[in-house]
Amino acid sequence: MRKVLHVDCDCFFAAVEMRDRPSLRQVPLAIGGSADRRGVISTCNYPARRFGVRSAMATAHALRLCPDLVLLPGNMEKYKAASRQVMDILRPYGIAFQQVSVDEAYLELPMTSNPSEVARQIQQQVEAEVGITVSVGVAPNKFLAKVASDWRKPSGLFVIRPDDVAAFVAALPVGKIPGVGPKSVERLQRYGIETCADVQQHDHTFLLNRFGQFGDALYRRSRGQDDRPVAERHERKSISVERTFAEDLHDAEQVNAVLLNLWQRLSKRVHQNGVALDALAPFVKIKFADFQVTSLSDHNRSVSFENYCVLVRRAMAREKKAVRLIGIGARLPQAQGGQLTLDLATDVDAHNQHAVELAVDVNGARDKEREHL
Repeated sequence: MRKVLHVDCDCFFAAVEMRDRPSLRQVPLAIGGSADRRGVISTCNYPARRFGVRSAMATAHALRLCPDLVLLPGNMEKYKAASRQVMDILRPYGIAFQQVSVDEAYLELPMTSNPSEVARQIQQQVEAEVGITVSVGVAPNKFLAKVASDWRKPSGLFVIRPDDVAAFVAALPVGKIPGVGPKSVERLQRYGIETCADVQQHDHTFLLNRFGQFGDALYRRSRGQDDRPVAERHERKSISVERTFAEDLHDAEQVNAVLLNLWQRLSKRVHQNGVALDALAPFVKIKFADFQVTSLSDHNRSVSFENYCVLVRRAMAREKKAVRLIGIGARLPQAQGGQLTLDLATDVDAHNQHAVELAVDVNGARDKEREHL
């Protein structure tokens, strides 16, 4: 049986700021864009979370919840430097290593190792050398290790032993599965599905017929199954651009003007990366005025301005609301099978997004990739 660790830095951006400014440790703190520029919260510390502040929340709303919130614009270079320190510490511990975002990574350990002891050593070394804390999940595969790392935050250690997998997964709410957001939970509840045990009551065909590819992944995760290897991945998965608007867009003419600009930017970026357009598959992302997010891809379409217009219209038609953000991108062929497109889940939360915005300004600087189902 494999021994996999998922190591996740606790409120990473905020933790780095608290490390450098100890006076911020006990006050509500968030990293994000300013409210007057329609900014969003990237990360907040635990005192801020007690007021209901969360990642991906509008800064204006966060300030209403917590008027004394200390808001910092963020320093990506400093956070990247801290990330490199953490990853340099983690890498030698495993026989396999995979960094999946600026603040999280997987390790696979030798069968003869004591994973709990290794996890505690990692926690002590990161805190001593980097000055921040990490939470660690230990399990037989990546899916369960990721769930476990979130179980006892901050500075937590949670172990799911092979003999405990069946009971643990059966009681697990489906919303705890990485990649299953609130909208997915709502739809699953309409079928009486709230826990993985409920999923297990339905056969594979039932789940496939109702949820497509998502149903296949749900079938496997609800049984604690995940055979993905821990492996460093260097190849580029996609190329994308996006824009957040100072004022929500309401009509098609505004959207078309934005799309033309995004298409020009994407074309330039594709050219700079030396990739042929006909080797790519298009996808789009829409964030509505209420912060609900939907994405749509079509691997049977070519990458062209006209096809992006079609995909954006289809994505916008799902909700018929004003639009806060539009993004367009293109996936490389080898990436198409690597991630599931959760068309069922049209919402995204801070911990479940494949591409989580680490935005510290209205343009949403994207630095972080999160794995899903």
